[in-house]
Amino acid sequence: MFRKMVFGAVSLLAMAASAAHAADIKEFRVGILGGENETDRLRNYQCLADHLKAEFGFDKVSLFPAADYDGVIQGLLGGTLDFAELGASGYASVYLKDPKAVTPILTTKQTDGSTGYYSIGLALKTSGITDIKSAKGKKLGYADPDSTSGYLIPLTQIPKDTGASNETYFASTQFNGGHENNVLAVRDGKVDVAVDDSSGIGDFKNGYTSGTFHKEVAKGAVDPNDFVEVWRSGLIPNGPLVVRTALGDDMTAKLTAFFTALPAKDKACFEGVEGGDFTGYVPVKPDFYSVIVEARKAAIGG
Repeated sequence: MFRKMVFGAVSLLAMAASAAHAADIKEFRVGILGGENETDRLRNYQCLADHLKAEFGFDKVSLFPAADYDGVIQGLLGGTLDFAELGASGYASVYLKDPKAVTPILTTKQTDGSTGYYSIGLALKTSGITDIKSAKGKKLGYADPDSTSGYLIPLTQIPKDTGASNETYFASTQFNGGHENNVLAVRDGKVDVAVDDSSGIGDFKNGYTSGTFHKEVAKGAVDPNDFVEVWRSGLIPNGPLVVRTALGDDMTAKLTAFFTALPAKDKACFEGVEGGDFTGYVPVKPDFYSVIVEARKAAIGG
């Protein structure tokens, strides 16, 4: 009985400490993955900052658009960011360095009900490339070293279709500073094939329903009629919304409820943040990313 009383008291103290810690947060810091236009990212996230401030009473909600994916990863590991939406490989990077640093809470659901997306290879129609096998000896563009669809998956999956490593199959490979720049690189002829994130569902003339190609088509930066899809990966787990674990269980639960309700509360804000047509958020656990964690560990290391 005494043992149960002690454990019960400790549990109550822990919950009280967690609630007190959450109440002490004056500034909530949101990391935004790099690689896309900073002005667009800040504009799309401003409504989220406004909602967070109103919902939780923070004195300030700060948005940090990192120059690259690693900026957000290091911010989460170092405790200088409280929240971010990561790609699956970005989450794997954090997990491999410190499995307790962040807690994945939710991921997006596609319009077809799936919780995954694809890496696709895009080429210009004028290039004459029709599939990945006709891209032999050409230039391949990657997005970011910490991108799932823009590096990890093409690095490990394209060779299964070509029978050779990307370094030997293609004339050269290069990073182009994020997904947007990668799509623009193939548009401008700097690379012959660019790998991009995509829902892979819907109409190609719209850039499908979500992903960077979709964003670029929507804002008129590229004409989909100029492009052809030449490669597609298997289904990749959608990346997670993560919370800094040190914020505590109470705050994590409140943030989970807040984001779950966001699509119905402000559909335009939700679509702006996510950059496409999704049905909402669904709960996710660390084991959802086990395959990506193992793939990153084997191919990249950390």
